[in-house]
Amino acid sequence: MKTSQSFQQQPILILCSFLLGAFIIGIAGALQSPTLSLYLSEEVKVNEYLIGLFYSVNAIAGIAVSFLLAQYSDKKGIRRNIILFCCLMGIGNCITFAFSRQYWMLFSVGIFFSALSSAAMPQIFAASREYTDRTGGNVVVFNGILRAQLSLAWVIGPPLSFTLAVKYGFTSMYSSAAAMYLVALLIVLVFFPAMRHKRISIETEQPSEPIITNKNVLMLFLASIFMGTANMMYLIDMPLYLKEVLPTADYLAGRLMGLAAAIEIPAMLIASMLVPRFGNKNLICFAVICGILFFIGMVTCQSTQMLYLLQLLNGLFIGIVASIGMLYFQDLLPGRTGIASTLFNNCISCSIIIAGMLQGVVSAKLGHQAIYAISLVMVCLSFILCLIIQPPQSIKKPPTS
Repeated sequence: MKTSQSFQQQPILILCSFLLGAFIIGIAGALQSPTLSLYLSEEVKVNEYLIGLFYSVNAIAGIAVSFLLAQYSDKKGIRRNIILFCCLMGIGNCITFAFSRQYWMLFSVGIFFSALSSAAMPQIFAASREYTDRTGGNVVVFNGILRAQLSLAWVIGPPLSFTLAVKYGFTSMYSSAAAMYLVALLIVLVFFPAMRHKRISIETEQPSEPIITNKNVLMLFLASIFMGTANMMYLIDMPLYLKEVLPTADYLAGRLMGLAAAIEIPAMLIASMLVPRFGNKNLICFAVICGILFFIGMVTCQSTQMLYLLQLLNGLFIGIVASIGMLYFQDLLPGRTGIASTLFNNCISCSIIIAGMLQGVVSAKLGHQAIYAISLVMVCLSFILCLIIQPPQSIKKPPTS
């Protein structure tokens, strides 16, 4: 077929477009997310409860929309067109936040655009997985490289986000994010393959166990939610916590996020190469141990130097889970890459819901240190769940090519 021939003729260009598209969309997200709590607090002038409500409702909307788009894409949709649509919605979201300071306007129109744009990244991961499968690429390594683009984006994004917000204002920051979505849209339009999901034939398709009865998937989902909630409470609370205890360190939060993201990149790449030898389960358990040590450090941390040192554990924790987690879901749900990728992404969204509700209440009632103590408990629970998971024998040692 003409389409498959074009895949073989220009595989490097297409693979590079996946990497660049993920990086640019990651930059757009990394510009917005780190300063959102400060934006709502300082620009929109709302309290902790409304900040938490915004995070929670925004995540719920994102879960519903991205899952519906995933089902559509796995059945008959062309993923490139869905990603283009999501980029347009991302532009609308950034413009809304750039020029409005009305909470309920942001809560309605802003969340509407944000929910529709949230499916872009899982669709890129699903499209890249299918493309590498069809062209005989190394799925595990390319997934790690692709996921590393997000970490690279978070090396650049958070410091840039705080710099733009502090020096030039939030309007400039959100306008810059809109420009990133526009660049990503052009990359997807020009270079992404118009590739339909390849359905497994009825003759060869094995009966698919419903997700709700798949114990391994459910335990991985719950473990990912616990890990994600702990991480999100840290990300939401940390800029506010540092502003309270270190009011002169305007850029410290961005630098800490950037440092952790820089550590995530080699962690992702190394983890993806170690999967064939150690397996997804062992690597994720190691990552969670790093997370436990990180939050023990956050509970007891008393200095700026210690915050910098703790980012090594934070980077290993998030980097390995982010690199292997999505692949783990995809392996547990063969033939349903869109749903598997979205399920992993929805773990993050569920984490934002829980973190949004907990962070506002806990920080207001019990103080910032209680946030990190609760996070520590959640990571410990996720470790227990990861130990219980028993993946099928066929995916314990994934192929290297």
